[in-house]
Amino acid sequence: MVSSSAMIMTARPTNPGFSIYATIVRQTVGNSSGSKGCPVRSLFSIIPLKSARSVSLIAVGVLFLATAALSLAIAQRGRRVRSADDRNGVPVWETDSNFKSDVFTFARVRYSDYYDAWGQSEYGKWSTDRPDSDLNFSLRLQQLTSIKVNPHPVVVQLSDENLGDYPFLYMIEPGLMKLSEEEVKGLRHYCLNGGFMMVDDFWGDNEYLNLYNELKRVFPDREPREVPLEHEIFQCVYPLKEKPQVPSVHVFERGYTYEPRRESDTRGARYLAIEDYNQRIMIFICHNTDLGDGWEREGQNRDYFAEYAVKKSYPMGINIVTYAMTH
Repeated sequence: MVSSSAMIMTARPTNPGFSIYATIVRQTVGNSSGSKGCPVRSLFSIIPLKSARSVSLIAVGVLFLATAALSLAIAQRGRRVRSADDRNGVPVWETDSNFKSDVFTFARVRYSDYYDAWGQSEYGKWSTDRPDSDLNFSLRLQQLTSIKVNPHPVVVQLSDENLGDYPFLYMIEPGLMKLSEEEVKGLRHYCLNGGFMMVDDFWGDNEYLNLYNELKRVFPDREPREVPLEHEIFQCVYPLKEKPQVPSVHVFERGYTYEPRRESDTRGARYLAIEDYNQRIMIFICHNTDLGDGWEREGQNRDYFAEYAVKKSYPMGINIVTYAMTH
């Protein structure tokens, strides 16, 4: 059974120093007052917002500099290979030693693929954006909500016996994923016992077809279904007005708002879900979008940070985790 001890946490802000950040997000994704969805409070409910109408690009610049000064904007300087122990300036915060298991831990899935049949490669597709994406998101979740977060993300395999210790799993770039029979059984058992997995950063029909075929091995009797914008996963903390599409920073710097694929039209994000018999989302599929790059690259490009990290990647990510931890 997946551990539910951390599910008692509510998602609300704890750091008033993020008032500028919250103001920008509130302007762009909407006011969450009166929203119906996850049983949580708005992220803005205890933040003393300052002149919401006066926030401009100057505020974005101030935020960019302030977060850097606070060691909260952790830029990755190119895709250089780094040790997972290199936090690249991300601070380590304390957690209550009496409740070590009562914290949220960002758990990334190391999976097998066509190039690495045992999922043992340290730098396979499964590791894209690591470790900055995992570290940055953990830090933002800790500072922007009252969810208690482990400052040390982990890597897990779907065949691990302790997989149920992690209520949330993150999988990235599954376009070439090829699960072993042990991974298929492990993922099925995990999901049917209350687990939640987010799948991110894969584009086009070919990559989707590969994921679809692999998930069919896990759940032959279930079809992924499109998740409507009105679903609580889009509305529970940040009420989103559109399904967020996030390109990689490199594609953005070439003038694209999406990542082109020759075989299909990728201009528009798709969000699909595989549910259990109680209509709880077990696997949440984020197709034609790269939320993780918005977490990883938040300090690399000011315009990218303002347009994608602030408005899309973090709000969507926090919504997803909140849903996962309350269902």
